[in-house]
Amino acid sequence: MQGDENDPPTLPLTPDDRLKTAPVELIEPTKALEGYAFGDVIGKGGIGEVLAAHDLRIGRDVAIKRLKDRRPSEAQINRFLREARIQARLEHPAIPPVHELGRDRDGRPYFAMKRLSGVTLGELLVAGDQNRPRLLRAFVDVCHAIEFAHERGVVHRDLKPSNIVLGNFGDVYVLDWGLARVVGEAVAEVVTDDIDSLEIKTGDVLGTPGYMAPEQLQKAAEAGRPADIYALGSILFEILAGEPLHPRGPQALPSTVGNEAITSPTRRRPDRQIAPELDALCIAMVQMDPASRPTAKRVADRVQAYLDGDRDVARRKTMAVDLVWAARAMLDEGRRAEAMRTAGRALALDPELPDAAELITALVLQPPAETPPELEATLHEAECAGVRKHAKTAIGAYLAIACFLPVAWWNGVRRWDVVLAVFFVCVAMATFAWRTMRRPDRSIGTMLLYALGNVALLGVMSRMAGPFSFVPGLACVITMSVMAYPVFTRNPAVLIMLLLVGILGPIALELSGVLGKTWEIRQGELISHAGALQLGGTSTLALLVVASMAMVVVAGIDAARIYRANREARVQLVTQAWHLRQLLPR
Repeated sequence: MQGDENDPPTLPLTPDDRLKTAPVELIEPTKALEGYAFGDVIGKGGIGEVLAAHDLRIGRDVAIKRLKDRRPSEAQINRFLREARIQARLEHPAIPPVHELGRDRDGRPYFAMKRLSGVTLGELLVAGDQNRPRLLRAFVDVCHAIEFAHERGVVHRDLKPSNIVLGNFGDVYVLDWGLARVVGEAVAEVVTDDIDSLEIKTGDVLGTPGYMAPEQLQKAAEAGRPADIYALGSILFEILAGEPLHPRGPQALPSTVGNEAITSPTRRRPDRQIAPELDALCIAMVQMDPASRPTAKRVADRVQAYLDGDRDVARRKTMAVDLVWAARAMLDEGRRAEAMRTAGRALALDPELPDAAELITALVLQPPAETPPELEATLHEAECAGVRKHAKTAIGAYLAIACFLPVAWWNGVRRWDVVLAVFFVCVAMATFAWRTMRRPDRSIGTMLLYALGNVALLGVMSRMAGPFSFVPGLACVITMSVMAYPVFTRNPAVLIMLLLVGILGPIALELSGVLGKTWEIRQGELISHAGALQLGGTSTLALLVVASMAMVVVAGIDAARIYRANREARVQLVTQAWHLRQLLPR
């Protein structure tokens, strides 16, 4: 419990006789304190102190609150007794009950009340307690206690996290009713000696800066029930945002009166994922106009509804519509990623909103007119992954052609220079493909060299086996394979022209007499001489069969890879589109 530094004086209190302070001389001295065993001082304030004690007669732990001054003034005694009578009047589970009221041997008033065990809400907030549902449940209990007090005409006027105790068994208590006033009574406010451990001395301030309502700062004597709602709103803000509504210290006063603070927890801390209905409730509770604030019961009901899962559906639907319009405006401005996130929030708020689902579906299925840099990077990485797969396949294909050297030697070689040229070109191309697999982001110039290497391979193959045997089939396989590289996919004519040069170049050179002819047409027959190989016998037949089969196998594997990738992409796109259509309300 907090000390008595905020206790107001007692003047005429209320028409209710139970709250009228008895004159000092009518309080008979008592030896009741002889029935207590005292412990340590557990709290001190401006004029009072709280001691731990054990009631020897009943056998229970209690807390004794008494005046510190051994010779208190009549005004101090009246203030002290007023606090005790107000707290005793409020019989509520969240308000510590008063067991006994009397005077000690020195004539100092005291009252015995329930001894609490637990931790204050302020300590939990300072420690960064992340159990928000627990704190909100405690907040609901506090709101019920304040509503109970309000119905009996009592305004607390000093609600703050350090005056709220969360017990060890789920119990919650509102402490320190020293500044409480009964609505309708005339109270002359006094200077406070110690407010929330701050040396603030002013006749206009009576409460704790940072939690006091603006009207309480200006006219404390007239502060009514809405002042407590403002303090509760400040507490709720701190629970939701994890930081105070107003700054600590002297800066709290101008921030409160000038309404300088951001009163929306979501705007202050968008990373905290605050429910929209709690955000809106907090804003309503800390309105500058006291008449605009809800009652404590209304606050408790709305927070409890949130905890029970009964969200403010109408509010969410309205917010969802606003978010859809905002998403469309972002899309018109070219902020596509923000539009997607905003539309997703709208759909989360209202899953039945067709506009949100349609906008998300359109954003996903329709490519943007200008690709965002983030998407460009993602697409580039996807292309690199495809290049790696192709290069891995190409390595095997080039090495397979190089492995024909032993078969060529077994068949019989007429020109080793041509056969070795085929072997070295295949090894070079396999090496190039291996480097491409390791670093797929190749420049245009490098990829043109790769295409020229394939042109050279077609040329030496023409000299080895003739231009009309394996070369056309090999050219088709190479064209289909190399076209998978993004550079040639965007400019297919370049690759086609280069490979045509690889086929037609040797034929043109042979026709011009620069190279010896490896073919001729005679009496309606096409005769291939296979310039570098000896033809004839079983070995040649095996060579032709194996080479033809190898081209079919390589072409089949490469085509299967390409079409499988296309099918997977198509299936993924159709599946995504189907799932997105399920978002649309039926």
